[in-house]
Order: sequence, then structure tokens, then C-alpha cells
Amino acid sequence: MSRTTDRLFGNHPSPLLLDGRLEPGSGGAFDTLNPATGEVVGQAADATPEDLDRALAAARRAFDESGWSSDVKFRAHCLRQLRDALQRNADELRELTISEAGAPRFLTFGAQLDGPVSDLGWFADLAEAYAWESDLGRAEPMGMASQRRIVREPVGVVAAITPWNFPHQINLAKVGPALAAGNTVVLKPAPDTPWCAAALGVLAAEETDLPPGVLNVVTSSDHRLGALLAEDPRVDLVSFTGSTETGRKVMAAAAPTLKRVFLELGGKSAFIVLDDADLKAACSYAAFAGVTHAGQGCAITTRVLVPRDRYGEAAAIMAKTLSRLGPGDPSDDGTICGPLISARQRDRVESYLRLAVEEGGAFACGGGRPADRDRGFWIEPTLVTGLTNDARTAREEIFGPVLVLLPHDGDDDAVRIANDSPYGLSGAVHGGTARANAVAARLRAGTVAVNGGVWYGADVPFGGYKQSGIGREMGVAGFEEYLEIKAIAEGA
Repeated sequence: MSRTTDRLFGNHPSPLLLDGRLEPGSGGAFDTLNPATGEVVGQAADATPEDLDRALAAARRAFDESGWSSDVKFRAHCLRQLRDALQRNADELRELTISEAGAPRFLTFGAQLDGPVSDLGWFADLAEAYAWESDLGRAEPMGMASQRRIVREPVGVVAAITPWNFPHQINLAKVGPALAAGNTVVLKPAPDTPWCAAALGVLAAEETDLPPGVLNVVTSSDHRLGALLAEDPRVDLVSFTGSTETGRKVMAAAAPTLKRVFLELGGKSAFIVLDDADLKAACSYAAFAGVTHAGQGCAITTRVLVPRDRYGEAAAIMAKTLSRLGPGDPSDDGTICGPLISARQRDRVESYLRLAVEEGGAFACGGGRPADRDRGFWIEPTLVTGLTNDARTAREEIFGPVLVLLPHDGDDDAVRIANDSPYGLSGAVHGGTARANAVAARLRAGTVAVNGGVWYGADVPFGGYKQSGIGREMGVAGFEEYLEIKAIAEGA
């Protein structure tokens, strides 16, 4: 077992959190790997369907039979306790995240750890300040005097199914607002990053007043558990982040019980460089943004659109920048592009690199595994040139450090190419302020960064158009995903 987890897990597999108790998995344990080396760093509890059944029963009981759903101040207190516990253990969690998720160290001071932990306090504050009830006043429909009001209530039991790429951010972006809203939660993380979720369970059990069953954490190597959660009638809402293909399956599994579904799915976001932008600055920034965390982010801008008459110049700028960005050891302070999460993911990325060549593309830089790394799961930062937007490499989500450079013929053409995608998650525009904002307004995407602006924040709703998902996470809109609306009319 890694020394970075000794204080959290001891010299044992990380546990499940079931009904307030830390327990081993009925299926034994499974290995978790360091993607930078490919080595086993420890084990996690391997839950079975029977363990999941216990978690769901506990969550259902805690919602139906305890006062959790109605005590806003207590919920806010527990969330602040959880935030404080995570912050006290930040050094150990940082090392855990680097070793398990391959996250570059610099990102753990932002969206990979410190940011989402701090965000728990924002949701606690929101719960206390939120207008849970609103008065619609008196009316006389059909001559019957009535005093009307709207009440917002928690949905019930939430199944949170999360991926491996930003484990703390996505786990907490679901658990935080769901608990703040008064729901109970069963968290089922990806098998690639079980420790990040298990650490949350340990600290919740040992350092907070969260009642038994309110938060349950079920790690497992069995992918079927996600489908079981989506199907189970005890679940009132499924909150899923992952690929669009899997999102369709989650929606289909949830359909027979007509439960609510939140989906944050894939993206193939466009980074548009207008002809009045500083080409060197914009293309250098696009290169940096595109291969951060080895490109393993759904909102990362992986299609870079540049003026056609400066295409060659842009390719040279980006290739030079990418060659300086890695890949590097994620534990080093200066690393931007770390490893891919697994051999399976590396194989997927390599299949797209072969496809890029078959489609007529070329590599301005990268295109394979780095020669100096014979352990772990690595791909060089890669720039593909010579393709059009109808190529599969330009249209499909690769989830690796692979950027596709596309030419455009002015603002209208850039908007057309950017929107010519089944996805609509994010985007970026660089250029003169007025023009860049005008282009941003026309993009069919849930978030847009203009001239380097950063949209991430606890108060900013995140989600996509089209096949990038349904609903919003974070912000007031994300909090309200976990609420029902009840209208009450009292005879006057």
C-alpha cells in the first residue's frame, strides 16, 4: 500500500462507506494503478451487487425516516465539516490524486482538489440562504379564493456515477449540492480512481456528523453496478458524468422507472482564433489548454480553428509550444501533460492517431509514445494537421493530448465549423473584444472562454448543448437539479 494513503486507509484496501460504517467489499479487493508507472500502488474494496443493495437501502431509509431532508442548518454544518476535514488532509489527498489519477501537481491546487473542496462551503452557504418557499399571493380561480405558495424539496435518493479524469471535482460537484439540497447519496466512482472517492467516505465517516446512510460510497471493479443504480426504483435521480455513449445507456436504464437523469457527457470543443487575434499568444494558449492533464477533460478545446492564410504559421507555433509541454512526471511542479489513465485509454488514443493518418492527416508534432518512457501510459502532445471538420479524428472525442488544427475563412465560417458537431459542451474565442464576444454569442455551447477568461467556479453552472448532456452542474442551476417543486394552495 502506498505511504501516501497510510493515514487514510492504513495498510489495508480502501473501504466502502455503507450506512455510516467503513467496511471491506464483499467481492474482496481490486488493484489501483499509478498511470505514470503502470505499477500497482494499492487496493480498493470491491463491492458486489449485494453491497450496493445495502447502500441503497441505507440511503432510502435515511431519506424517508430521518430529519436530514428538512434540517437545512444541520446539512450546512455537515458540509462545512466535510470541507474542513478534506482541507486538513489536503497534503495526503494531493499525493493520492497525483499517484492514482495521474493529475499534474499544479492542477491539484485548482480543479483537481483545492477548488472543489472549497466549493463545499459555497453550497452550504447557498442552502442556508436559498428561498425554499415563495409566496404567489391570493387568487380566485373559478371563484374559489386560494392562497398559493411554491415549496422546493429534495428529490430523494441520488445515484452519483462519476468518471476518473477529475475525480474530486466531479465527486464533490454531485455530492455537495445533492446533500445541501437535502438528498441522500450513493456515490459510485470509476474503478480507475477508487481511492479519491474512498477517502471522501473515510473522512465523512470519521470527521463529520453526517448521519448513517446519508452518504454511501461504493467502489467496485464491476461496471454493472452503474446500470443497477440507474435501474433501481429506490433511486429518484441519477447524476452521471462520462461518455455520451454510456450516457445513452444510463438514460435507457433509467427510463422504465421514469426517474430524473442528469447527464454531463462528451465534447469536441472548438478554440477559435480570429484574424485580429495575437496569433502567437492565442495558439500557444490553445496548445497549453489542449494537452493539460493529457487532454483528459470533456471541456478541453481540442479543435483549434485558425485563419486559413495563417494556417502554416499557426501550426509551427503550436508544434513548438507542444514540444515544450511534456509529457512529464505528474509529481513535478512544472508538468502540464502527464500520463493517460490506463493502457486501455492509451490504446484508444493510439487508434485515433492511426485513423488520423488514414484520413489524410499529418503530425506537426508528436503522434506516438515518448521514446524516453518505457513504463506507464504515455502519449506525446500531438498536433494533427491536414484534416477537415468531417474527419472522424476532428469530430469524435479522443480524450488524449491530441489537437486537430482546422482552417477557417472568417468569423461566419468559424462559427459554422465550431457548431458543426454533435457536441456542444465548451468553446473558446480569441480576438478583438467586441468581435470575440459576438462570435461567442453564436456558439452552441454551454461554456465559452473569451480571450483567456476562466468560467470555472462554484457559482457557475456547467453543462452542454446537444449530445453533451442534459441539465447543469454547479451554481444555483446545479443545486436546483436536486430539487422538486411543489405547489400548495390553501383555501382562504
